[in-house]
Amino acid sequence: MLQPYREEFNRNFTAEQYAQLQTQLDVATRTKVEFRVCETPVFFSRAMLDEIASVGIELTRQLVDNPEYMRVSAGSIPAKYRVRNESAQPHFMTVDFGLVRGASGELEPKLVEMQAFPSVFGYQDVLSREYIATYGLDQRLNWYLGGHDEASYWELLRRVIVGGHDPKHVVLMEVEPESQKTLPDFRVYEERLGIVTVDIATLRQQGRQLFYQDAAGEWIVIRRIFNRAIVDEIERKGIELGFDPSGDLDVEWAGHPNWFFRISKFSLPYLSHRSVPAAVFLDDWFRGVGRERLPSDRSNVLLKPLYSFAGKGIQFAPTDEELNAIPEADRPLYLLQERVHFEPVVETPFGMTQAEIRVMYLWPDGGTMEPVVSLVRMGRGLMMGVDHNRNQEWVGGSAALFPY
Repeated sequence: MLQPYREEFNRNFTAEQYAQLQTQLDVATRTKVEFRVCETPVFFSRAMLDEIASVGIELTRQLVDNPEYMRVSAGSIPAKYRVRNESAQPHFMTVDFGLVRGASGELEPKLVEMQAFPSVFGYQDVLSREYIATYGLDQRLNWYLGGHDEASYWELLRRVIVGGHDPKHVVLMEVEPESQKTLPDFRVYEERLGIVTVDIATLRQQGRQLFYQDAAGEWIVIRRIFNRAIVDEIERKGIELGFDPSGDLDVEWAGHPNWFFRISKFSLPYLSHRSVPAAVFLDDWFRGVGRERLPSDRSNVLLKPLYSFAGKGIQFAPTDEELNAIPEADRPLYLLQERVHFEPVVETPFGMTQAEIRVMYLWPDGGTMEPVVSLVRMGRGLMMGVDHNRNQEWVGGSAALFPY
């Protein structure tokens, strides 16, 4: 990666600095960061990050601007969780890329997946800043994309999350938030935006309005919801809601829930771009539709459930027996995808390591889709998520830094 930053970081790294980084993150987020933080940031050129960010916008527009896709994707939303007053566009987008060697030997981005759901926009800002401060890195290093700085970034986040409301009436809604590994992210929003984090199971409906109970026991009307709750987790945990998500609610959404279904793994077969690996719905595959698009060698194929999160349920090299074991009624909920072999690009004391780059976008009402920050996941195993690299070093959640 970008020199001389990579060599200098590796040469100057100490375990004491890494311990200090972890301590500073806990202090800055007012909680314990439970997922693995990588020892190192990743240094990229601004040109590479800008190129990747532009591809993410192009792919998103292929979907949002396609009336036929919008019609088809409406069917992916479960009736029980089909929320009214859908926004014209997703307020949050994340697009994940790995890096492969192109025919000319240059590194090129390859899509892993995309999701219209908020990632850790708050925590990632803290992590990027702490990497530079704790390790004493070059102050000219930056992490904001799209020409943003700290002030404009948080103003845009406020515009998207809080809107024009008093923060008292805006909530971050999650399933059992105190037990989530993303709790450090929630704490950053609470401090920077003044909003409240609430458990979805504790909300109550009266007429068309939703209420949460504050620390003093008073029930406060909710005007806008920053949604972090995932339907898969609600269903898996058997959570009983005190309101009807599909009902006529007098509330605004920051990150409308319908978009979680509209742009997800479900989108991959509808995309057309050199960065997109081949993907076929499992029910179509059984009917013989799209089989020719996938590699004939099953070791280069992945089976993915459409609506799992954090890599849950992904299966490598599925056999015919395993595919046949999936009930016919459930096959539309799975995807077969070409496996892409990413290039290890980051030199570490434990060898060359892969870096998966997530570009994070904000798209305010009446505005444009803007790349704002990125996240990097470092790994040397089959899976890149932090949960899959627990017992290794110089892997985990990281940040992309580039010179101004």
